[in-house]
Amino acid sequence: MGSGSRPCRKFRDLRRSDPGPRSGRCCRGSGRIPDHRGLDRNVGQLRAEGRDERLRYAPGRNLPPYAYLPGRDPHPTRHPDGHSFEREGGQREPPCDPPPVYLPPHQWAENERYLFGVDLYNGGYLWEAHEAWEGLWHVSKLDKPQAQHLQGLIQCAAACLKIAMGQPSGLARLTVLGTEKIERTALSDGPIYMGLDALEFVKRMRAFAASNPKTHGGRPRLELS
Repeated sequence: MGSGSRPCRKFRDLRRSDPGPRSGRCCRGSGRIPDHRGLDRNVGQLRAEGRDERLRYAPGRNLPPYAYLPGRDPHPTRHPDGHSFEREGGQREPPCDPPPVYLPPHQWAENERYLFGVDLYNGGYLWEAHEAWEGLWHVSKLDKPQAQHLQGLIQCAAACLKIAMGQPSGLARLTVLGTEKIERTALSDGPIYMGLDALEFVKRMRAFAASNPKTHGGRPRLELS
């Protein structure tokens, strides 16, 4: 089932001073910035003010202290200095998410893991976005359109990460794979899927990959409504 296009009030939160991802080894901390606005500003108003780049869809979730780049940073879950390394007693810093639960696509606004993955991707935490969506992809396998859409997002995030890794062939290959999956779901279940204007995102992602980008800073954002 495709999703509607009704804006959700819960997404009218804005982070003016979001510190964004930081590289390398650092202390674990919170990327959460206290909200200081009411909920009466809609997404259109934020865009008109030129401030939509700070929009958060899961404002209650803390961003990691650094964006993991393979080969440069401590692995988030395998290295003792990783931002999500499991400590004695089975605890992680930050604590582990509960197991992912399947929600139908029209309930995307209630799917916090999906929304947090969008925040991670938009914030430049590309490896972390992949991890956030992967569990949802596995539990949605019986819902082929949703699984296909999520796998496409995972591959697009991985494609952008390949830029920072100096692997342009990986960018090209994963962009093709990811956008084809997102496009197939949009064509079968409607162009607005899980809050995303999927066909517009596909167009922008393909144009970005074809521009021979040197950084992933110009990647298309995921904007939900």
